[in-house]
Amino acid sequence: MGLMAGPILPLAFLHLAPVPGALARNRHLITSAICSAARLGATWIITPELAVSGYTFADALGTEWIEPQPDHWMSRICRLAARLRVTLFLSHPEKDPRSGHLYNTVFAIGPDGRIAGSHRKINALRVRSEAWSTPGTEATAFCLAPFGSVGLLICADAYTPGIAKSLKAQRAKVLVSSAAWAPGLHGPNGEWERCTKDTGLPLFVCNRSGQDRTLDFRKAESVVAQGGKRLLSLSCEQSAIFLIDWNLTTGTLADPNARRILL
Repeated sequence: MGLMAGPILPLAFLHLAPVPGALARNRHLITSAICSAARLGATWIITPELAVSGYTFADALGTEWIEPQPDHWMSRICRLAARLRVTLFLSHPEKDPRSGHLYNTVFAIGPDGRIAGSHRKINALRVRSEAWSTPGTEATAFCLAPFGSVGLLICADAYTPGIAKSLKAQRAKVLVSSAAWAPGLHGPNGEWERCTKDTGLPLFVCNRSGQDRTLDFRKAESVVAQGGKRLLSLSCEQSAIFLIDWNLTTGTLADPNARRILL
C-alpha cells in the first residue's frame, strides 16, 4: 500500500450482504470473510450491523433464537479470533439473561478470544424492522490495543452528538461503528463526519451491501472519517472486504487507497 512510516494497524471492513433470516448462510459468510481478512494481514476486523441475522430478520425468523452471548456460535468465533490473533468487532443480537430484553449489540473480541467490551444500540429505531430490540442506555469506552481505549457506536448512534462526546469524555482514542444505513431520503448526511469534528477522534464505520426486504444497501458506504471529513468512502454491490492501513503515529491513513476483495 505504498510507503508507510510508523506503526501501522491493518484494518478490514467486512462489507457484507447478509440475507434476512438466513443464519447458517450469513454465519458461513462471516466466518469465511474473517479468515480471508486475517490471511490478507488484517489485525482489526469490523462487521456491519446485524451481519448474522440480516436487518429485517424478525418477520422471517422471529426472535426465539436470540440467546445470551456468547452463545455456541459466538464462542466458536472467539476461539477463531484467538487462533488468528485478530481483534474482531462482531455485531450480533443478544438476550439479557436477567431481564429477558433483546438488544442490538456489537461485541469487541480481543486477539486472546475474550470479549473486551460491548455496546447496545442506543438510538434503536422504533420502526418495525427494529421493534424487536430494546434501546441501550449508555456507551462505555473500554481498553483495547493498540489505541488504549475504544468507543463503539451502532449506525444511528452517530445521529445524536452526545453519544460520541460521552465516549470522548471517557478518554476513548478511536470510535468504531457497525452500520446498516442505506443511502436515500433517510441515509447518512454528515453524522459520521460530525462525530469526528466534535470529538477529534477517528471513526471507522463498517456498513453493509446487498438488498434487504425493505431497504437497498447496494450503494451503502463504509467510511473512514477524521477531523470532520471523510477520508474514504467504500461501497460495493456485493459482499466484499475492504482493507486499509491506519498510521498510529500520524493518526491518519497510511495510504489514501483501500484494497477491495470480492467474496
